[in-house]
Amino acid sequence: MSLEARDYRGVPELTARVVRASFPKGTLAVRIQEALGPLFEDESFAEAFPLRGRPAIAPGALALVSVLQYAEGLSDRQAAEQVRARMDWKFLLGLELDDPGFDFSVLSDFRSRLIERGLEERILDLVLSRCCELGLLRSGGRQRTDSTHVLAAVRTLNRMEFVGESLRAALEALAAAAPQWLASLVDSAWVERYGTRIDSYRFPKGDNVRKEWAEQVGRDGFTVLEAVFTPAAPGWLRQIPAVEVLRRAWLEQYHRDGEGVRWREAKDLPPGRRRMSSPYDLDARYGMKRGSGWCGFKAHLTETCEPDAPHMITNVETTDATVDDAEMTETVHQNLDERRLVPGEHVVDAGYVTAAHILTALDEHAITLLGPVGLDTHHGKQHDTGPDPSQQAFTIDWDRRKAVCPRGAVSISWSDQVKPSGTPITRIQFAATDCRPCPLRSACTRASEKGRYGRSLTLLPREQQEILSRRRQEQQTEEWKKRYDIRAGVEGTISQAVHRTGIRRTRYTGLSKTHLGNVLAATAINIIRLDAWLTETPLGGTRTSHLARLELAA
Repeated sequence: MSLEARDYRGVPELTARVVRASFPKGTLAVRIQEALGPLFEDESFAEAFPLRGRPAIAPGALALVSVLQYAEGLSDRQAAEQVRARMDWKFLLGLELDDPGFDFSVLSDFRSRLIERGLEERILDLVLSRCCELGLLRSGGRQRTDSTHVLAAVRTLNRMEFVGESLRAALEALAAAAPQWLASLVDSAWVERYGTRIDSYRFPKGDNVRKEWAEQVGRDGFTVLEAVFTPAAPGWLRQIPAVEVLRRAWLEQYHRDGEGVRWREAKDLPPGRRRMSSPYDLDARYGMKRGSGWCGFKAHLTETCEPDAPHMITNVETTDATVDDAEMTETVHQNLDERRLVPGEHVVDAGYVTAAHILTALDEHAITLLGPVGLDTHHGKQHDTGPDPSQQAFTIDWDRRKAVCPRGAVSISWSDQVKPSGTPITRIQFAATDCRPCPLRSACTRASEKGRYGRSLTLLPREQQEILSRRRQEQQTEEWKKRYDIRAGVEGTISQAVHRTGIRRTRYTGLSKTHLGNVLAATAINIIRLDAWLTETPLGGTRTSHLARLELAA
């Protein structure tokens, strides 16, 4: 398909007259068209289409339909049907009332083109730029970020289901591509084991029996792989995606040596970030957060939170489920910088904050990163009548490379080290002879009385440690807590995205497609919020049960 130039002359007269008569108060589509005009020009997506070929449906119109699709929770087929059937959508798209629309498959092709050309963010960027032109969005001010889990479009599998389904999927693909070749390899027992989906199979009880079943699957998988990779086998069999998935899965899940095929123990498995969770979505990973696990991804949403402007989502990040929130803080700041929407203050929860992030945000982006840092995790309890044995109570002399404990003892060792993660640290140790007679010893240290050293301290580099200490003190004050209260509002944004656009479970497989879906969902939320702002619809309040109201009244 090639990009066909479209002469946009506004809404056709008959379409405008009929729609305004039918909807005197307007609809979301009508009000957005009247307030914002054409949001997406075809030229903005020109690089996604070749110069020659069959003329394509106007990409600006496809972008609008993709956003409305998420705003109303529609499938591709339903969205294409709405273009043919709904007058207000024709009004927004600038179509005649008798326009036949397009086939629903065009939407999938449009998304694929955006991903291939790296244009996933273009639709959100254009809406944000339009808001900036209207004075509804600007840099500075306050923004807030939080993440939520996104379930993969595939079923969550345990390890036994995963290996069984990986082998079954490979056998299904081979049976379709090379039936005669596969028939010479397998027998009726294979059909009995892998003829139906593994999730319909009742696994045997007992760890030993299940281990035997898993190792039988492993031996069958290696039989298939050996046959596929022999010189006599057709070379194109190795290029079948399901066969490659099988090869990767067996490397991750099994050992094979002179003793045969063995099921890997948990300690021998690859890290979760590198380990596949499903043979049908190679980007999905199994993650844990606050005791809850899921197979899929994470979405990080950043929004403005100024009282005199609509709350607009300014950035969307999508990662696999194993990526920690702290790894995304700098990425969010860089992307906001590229959009020229850097906030003066960025409010986040503790997962996004480290001392290094606070310094980097301020030095490189002029952003005040507002969020709680971890408290001193020293095991002891503070004495009610004596000095505080926590790290905060120690006096650190960075210039002389000495530390003084609350009882006046001076450290005897100061060494600069690097953690396995690459983080530089300073290790300070006190003499056991000073710690043994100390009345605070039981609350201060667990070091052996027979060792050379007593209490030890682990510090970050000087600038990070000092800002960490200041933040720990600040976040205990009422003033800081009042500033931080605004962060809770982002939970409402996540709730709106989940319930209105359905981002809790992705519609697509793969990280890139899931990210595009999240961007479209965020753009739809922005359109909905712009409409609410233009119609002066008040923000929803916090829900309170009838029982709680009685208690508040009392």
